Amino acid sequence: MKGSIFGRALLPIYTILALLFLLIPIVYTFIFSFNDAFKTNIQWQGFTWHNWTNVCDAQGVCEAFGNSIIVGVVATLAATALGTALAIALVRYKFRGRNIVSLLIFLPMATPEVVLGAGLAAQFFSLGTPKGMLTVIIAHTLFCLSFVVVTVKARVASLDASIEEAGRDLYASPGQVFWRITFPLLIPGIAAAALLSFALSFDDFIITYFNSGSMQTFPTFIYISAVRGVPPEANVIASAVFVLAIVGVTISQVVSSVRRRRLAASR
Repeated sequence: MKGSIFGRALLPIYTILALLFLLIPIVYTFIFSFNDAFKTNIQWQGFTWHNWTNVCDAQGVCEAFGNSIIVGVVATLAATALGTALAIALVRYKFRGRNIVSLLIFLPMATPEVVLGAGLAAQFFSLGTPKGMLTVIIAHTLFCLSFVVVTVKARVASLDASIEEAGRDLYASPGQVFWRITFPLLIPGIAAAALLSFALSFDDFIITYFNSGSMQTFPTFIYISAVRGVPPEANVIASAVFVLAIVGVTISQVVSSVRRRRLAASR
């Protein structure tokens, strides 16, 4: 009896401790975004709203954040377009080397980022390509491509081929079948792959550090600033991104719940 009570209590305790462990850095970041820091942001020196109302006061923080947004958006668009086409080709078409291509797709996911970043940096150096935003976008596109292919590939494999066959039976052209039937059915998988790609790109530090040159993204700015304590303005941006992500997930869950209820009611 005692063992069963202990077993039932162990899981909630473990869950609470795990959540606390995960949330402590986020809470610390949020609290210190209100710190009235002078030279460093390591110790609490007082409460202020100034950091939130003047977020770009810290030199380079808004520029670094803007660079991360640009790199993330462009790399996501490129990786999503290329990855979606490659995923469809791997599932729907037979060609020589398809199995090898499928295997090679997983290599960037399994390869440590330091190896991938150093290899791309050496390749850019041998080609004489100056490091900057372009090299970072190319590196992030290659890195995110594998995740897009794997995500969209699973969605393509789950499609019901009879729906597309019905479209062809109704004399729809291959283009019409794709854009009016296949593509709308792929949108959830493509959207999930794009969100994952953007999150990976925005958060990446190692590959960016090897290939960015003098350009700074938000993660590299945080790394360089960490010696003196991350500026409270950077904590403001990090807190805002976290809040926006929570709001986005909450809205998505609410919309999905409403759709499920409407679907259940219609049945």
